[in-house]
Amino acid sequence: MISLSSHVLDTTSGKPVADMPVTLTGPDGSQVTAVTNSDGRCMDWPDMTFSAGIYAIRFECKDYLIANHGQSFYPFVDIHFEMTEDGGHYHVPLLISPFGFSSYRGS
Repeated sequence: MISLSSHVLDTTSGKPVADMPVTLTGPDGSQVTAVTNSDGRCMDWPDMTFSAGIYAIRFECKDYLIANHGQSFYPFVDIHFEMTEDGGHYHVPLLISPFGFSSYRGS
């Protein structure tokens, strides 16, 4: 079984980012939009069934960065990744600041 979660952390403040819209696109082009919770996490993807393939997560970070830091170089961040049938749980975190971001496969 494949599962997916995500987490957004503001590296400038050292705090999780709540209420950030996140859109997940599946291999077939289907999309679902969710919002990070108070701990910056997104674990619920309504109506999305996971199978092997290439996915993309779009983090809509501009509004958050402008509201909290006064500026944003990135209006959004897209992360593309591949899930396999035997991949188990995937965790895709985003570390964000007004002028930089990074991601990795978490646990």
